[in-house]
Amino acid sequence: MSAEEKTFVLPGDLIGTTEEFEGGDNTFTVRGDIHSLATGHVMVNKKRRKISVKPTTSVPPTIERGDVVVGTIMNVRDSMALVQIGAIKGNDDREFINPGIAAIHVSNVKESYVKEMSQEFAVSDVVKAKIINTDNMRMTTAGDELGVMTATCSNCGTTLKLDGDKLKCPECGHVESRKLSSGYGTGII
Repeated sequence: MSAEEKTFVLPGDLIGTTEEFEGGDNTFTVRGDIHSLATGHVMVNKKRRKISVKPTTSVPPTIERGDVVVGTIMNVRDSMALVQIGAIKGNDDREFINPGIAAIHVSNVKESYVKEMSQEFAVSDVVKAKIINTDNMRMTTAGDELGVMTATCSNCGTTLKLDGDKLKCPECGHVESRKLSSGYGTGII
């Protein structure tokens, strides 16, 4: 173990600069300074000029490109739906580093053309989506298994039931459409 690898750091500690190293696992960079994202030991790869932190504690999962997530629709606009992410598939029992609000752009709702976002999503719908970009938190619901998992009636607030390819309210009979997941109403992520 080298001298650097014996160095114990806490989250936020300065471990190097971008002039010397490239930031690796469990690091973040602010104005050229590389900081630790976890509690652990500094690991230096001199050959690749990369510095990282090997955690000594369990680190909360972070959302990565390709992750399937479940969230609640917070707002629906003409060109996008805004989603508050609630869970990462495979890490359901673990709290994660929350990125804030993510977006499903009209071009990422489904494979075919979307005329109106309000026909695909509504506020308070629970959706299953795949992360396609972590820099600006963009998601997609294109694919059979992705889309609305649970929805409520816009008239009376009752949970909508699947009736063919539409959703029907068992209380008031109101019929609505959504971009549905193949697992709608099952509760299975």
